[in-house]
Amino acid sequence: MTAWPSTLPASPLAKNFQELRADTIIRTDMDVGPAKTRQRSTAGVGELQMTYLLSVAQAAAMDDFYATTLSGGSLSFDYTHPRTGALLSCRFTSPPEYTAVNGLYYEAAVALEVLP
Repeated sequence: MTAWPSTLPASPLAKNFQELRADTIIRTDMDVGPAKTRQRSTAGVGELQMTYLLSVAQAAAMDDFYATTLSGGSLSFDYTHPRTGALLSCRFTSPPEYTAVNGLYYEAAVALEVLP
């Protein structure tokens, strides 16, 4: 399987890191009393949202990784979780979004789904 490129930073910027755990619970409200809950599935899909500080060359590498290596983001890849260090199988949920910091660096917002 394809891995996160070594030419890109391994760690995102801490200020914008967000992790959404997989929601595998079904909740049903009752007329009276507490809601009933049950597990819908054991294989939920989580989300990671983060921002990377990239040089112009690294932004080009990110574009190539997304567009060419991952066929426009349709393929999954191995990614090391920034908080736990666990190896995950991930896929982009949307293309990277770039914001200019100055003429030499960009912040790249990345949204990934964590596959079971």
